[in-house]
Amino acid sequence: MTIATKEVISVEEKTTGPWREAWNGFKKSKAAIVGTAIVLFFVILAIFGPWIAPQGLNDQNMSIRLQAPSAEHWFGTDDYGRDILSRVIHGARLSLTVGFLSVIGSIIVGSILGIIAGYYGKWWDTIISRIFDIMLAFPSILLAIAIVAVLQPSLQNALIAIAIINIPTFGRLIRSKVLSVKQDEYIVAAKAIGMKDNRILISHILPNSMAPIIVQGTLAIATAILEAAALGFLGLGAQVPQAEWGRMLSDSKQYLTNAPWTLVFPGLAIMLTVLGFNLMGDGLRDALDPKMKN
Repeated sequence: MTIATKEVISVEEKTTGPWREAWNGFKKSKAAIVGTAIVLFFVILAIFGPWIAPQGLNDQNMSIRLQAPSAEHWFGTDDYGRDILSRVIHGARLSLTVGFLSVIGSIIVGSILGIIAGYYGKWWDTIISRIFDIMLAFPSILLAIAIVAVLQPSLQNALIAIAIINIPTFGRLIRSKVLSVKQDEYIVAAKAIGMKDNRILISHILPNSMAPIIVQGTLAIATAILEAAALGFLGLGAQVPQAEWGRMLSDSKQYLTNAPWTLVFPGLAIMLTVLGFNLMGDGLRDALDPKMKN
């Protein structure tokens, strides 16, 4: 083999790989790009909300309460004369924070339990799997309501409840992936040469389980935002005067007929954010799943 050939092969190895192929496949999906753009838009709102919002979060002016959308107040005002656009922008931070943090917590706890159940098996698998089955037997929103009712209504407790109810989803996903991966030859070889279990889990099994975690995590953020909005609407999530989108819907439901803009814009924010994460998650699934590449 000539030097030039070796150099070409080296360059190809550097420019190709499963993650680069996944990125190239992701870019080909127009829906995924649109979803990513929507998500980035709301992330920017969440980060720079206090500087972007035209007015303060709780600036009140009762003389302009329930004012329709206008040049001065693009989304109109609510029953306290607060600018709805400003509150929707501030609400992006709360909703995305709950979505991201609850899913991260679910992934961490679910991955640990799923790895233990799948890798060590035996009675570990039996106990953990039965716990997952019991949790999945309850409708997720009802379980979240029960948890918040015990912990007392607040945004932080809603976040904890959402994280808990999503643990079985990630736990079962990781368990199934571990059961598949641990039978591969390189895992058997690692055990044969005396590699410790923790090193096998961290260096081999966990990295090879990342693709489904990323896909499910993206889709779970959309679900978490919806669940947070549902809890907020029921008065079990964010509390007054926090500008959480579900709470804004709850506070404005009595004005549906005479001031519909108070509900329309927070509802659109929820819809667009969830749509963005779903489109992005679908694109990631198509890009990372080998069965979908064709």
